[in-house]
Amino acid sequence: MVLGLPFKINGKPFALFITPEFGELGSFIGSWLRNQLLIVLLFGSLFIVVSARYIVRPLQHLTAATRKMAKGDFSFRLTTKRKDEIGQLTTSFNRMAHELGMLENSRRQFVSDVSHEIQSPLTSIKGFTHALIHKKMDEASRVRLLGIIEDETNRLSRLSEDLLQLSSLEYEHLQLNVSNYRLDEQIRNVIIASEPQWSFKNLAIELESAEVLIMADQGKLNQLWTNLIGNAIKFTEERGSVRVTIREDNHGIKVLITDSGQGIPEEEIGNIFKPFYKVDKSRDRAISGNGIGLSIVKRIVDLHQGDIQVTSRVGEGTTISVHLPPLSTAAIV
Repeated sequence: MVLGLPFKINGKPFALFITPEFGELGSFIGSWLRNQLLIVLLFGSLFIVVSARYIVRPLQHLTAATRKMAKGDFSFRLTTKRKDEIGQLTTSFNRMAHELGMLENSRRQFVSDVSHEIQSPLTSIKGFTHALIHKKMDEASRVRLLGIIEDETNRLSRLSEDLLQLSSLEYEHLQLNVSNYRLDEQIRNVIIASEPQWSFKNLAIELESAEVLIMADQGKLNQLWTNLIGNAIKFTEERGSVRVTIREDNHGIKVLITDSGQGIPEEEIGNIFKPFYKVDKSRDRAISGNGIGLSIVKRIVDLHQGDIQVTSRVGEGTTISVHLPPLSTAAIV
């Protein structure tokens, strides 16, 4: 390397050129630079290794867990003590796996329950049909067996209708056909329509309500009241009572359906809105139904952005409280 410096003496230009000799100093600087480069490379490599363990490995675990989920295995749980974004992602992933596992268990239970509910009447129909074909019997016995076959066929028909209705209500973008109408008149008509059932059991039916207007899906609420009042009648002993009370305030409309029936154990109340759930599984199927009615009720209430609560005492009766929003906030899904 040559350094040059121009200057003038008595007006004449001159230049001074210097060639520096670093010697030992140059060797020292070169060695120092090499050492610094090695240190940077060493720490950089360590940083990459640590980063790979700290960032890449958790992502690899998440990828492996995703493959397990794709195969239907939701039983695993990823462990983490981290509080950063990856820790939050792992926690959310575990929560998702838990919820998907519960959903899958519910699906399997639902399929099992549907199969059981269908298989039972089919077995009866098959057995009694075989008896009618291959056994000699008097007219009274034949009529009795045909009556059982008809009842079991009706059970299958009701089950099919309820399943179709429950499926349609679960549709995410279901549109409610909302209109403004008299709620008290609707419930009164449901009570009148169910007169054969409550008069046969000599039940006392009472409706307590003034004129109440509501904005809601009239057809779906009619199904809701039919199911709830029908259940109250079904599970109330002879000469019992069923009372329907409609109240209205600034918070909305509340309908109370109270019966003097068998009641529901406290530990069972949280399950009664699940499909196919039956409080008393030993109860006569003709009385207990298929266990879908209250699931339909819950879904209709949810679609109207309402709330349903149950209070009950075994041997004393049950009160079901349905709260629906006021006119201005009725649900339109």
